[in-house]
Amino acid sequence: MNLAALNPFAIARGRFRQWWQSRLPLSDTTTLTQRNVYILPTRPGFMLAATIMVLLVASINYQLNLGYLLTFLLAGSAVVGMHVCHGTLRGLTMQLVPPDAQFMGSNATFGITLVNARRAARHGIGLAVLDSTHPDHWTWTDVPGQGRSTVQVAFAPTQRGLQRLPALTAETRFPMGTFRVWTVWRPAAQVLVYPTPEAHPPPLPPGEPRTGGAAAMRTQTTGEFDGVRGYRRGDPLKLVVWKQVARSQARGSDDLVSRDTQQAQRYELWLDFALAGNLDTEHKLSRLCAWVLQADKLGVDYGLRLPGQEIKPASGEAHKRRCLEALALC
Repeated sequence: MNLAALNPFAIARGRFRQWWQSRLPLSDTTTLTQRNVYILPTRPGFMLAATIMVLLVASINYQLNLGYLLTFLLAGSAVVGMHVCHGTLRGLTMQLVPPDAQFMGSNATFGITLVNARRAARHGIGLAVLDSTHPDHWTWTDVPGQGRSTVQVAFAPTQRGLQRLPALTAETRFPMGTFRVWTVWRPAAQVLVYPTPEAHPPPLPPGEPRTGGAAAMRTQTTGEFDGVRGYRRGDPLKLVVWKQVARSQARGSDDLVSRDTQQAQRYELWLDFALAGNLDTEHKLSRLCAWVLQADKLGVDYGLRLPGQEIKPASGEAHKRRCLEALALC
């Protein structure tokens, strides 16, 4: 049993954090001001404060002039460090670089551009997902004066489809490490998460005759519709499937394969949700995702049938993205 989950203080703190984060505006660009930049002493900062208090009491008790000098020198350095630390983030502008679509199970990476309008450089700025506590999840950078710097932040999506980017935090402890200055930012952008491709999918389904429909399906001798055949003398080089040639050579074979243009004219490859096997919905989408990637590598035309949606056979990068998007939003 997780005792931390039963701790009333932890529950109250979690609810307060959710309420506080829900009040933050959604924006893909934010400028840090004194309204959204926070500061608190760190553990070394509290130790420095305790040391200053001990030095002050000792100097008063023993009337040590050098003790007063050291005490006020340390106190003045701490005050200046607090001002410099807070100014490192204050006035900084953060801009989100739109993220690309990702497959479920892999880290989604997106960029953040830090823009510094002042002449002085800003040092030791770290960015990470808000609830990330692992030190490797932080990305640190310096921003030159009147310049910009772009960093990459990653997170693991928890579900397929359109998913909002998590809340981010930026912090600095420059220059002394006695104060921690941070901010919280909620981007408005969303990332599209595709299903996880099946690791070892079965062969592509057989092609359907263009005029006969599903009732006249014809199974090829290889057991799958791949739109290729063995190389024949006189075939033009542009019909050779070089990707398959490379894979064959990696297995120690010198066999060549060419695109079967006659088969492609007679048959259509349909990736049908209903024919993806006796699986649950997520496993079917995972298999269809793997088939889409496999058909795209072969360079054949393929169509996609989903409940309530049908995408006509085509090929190319735009068609692949359209099919993957349909699988993600199914």
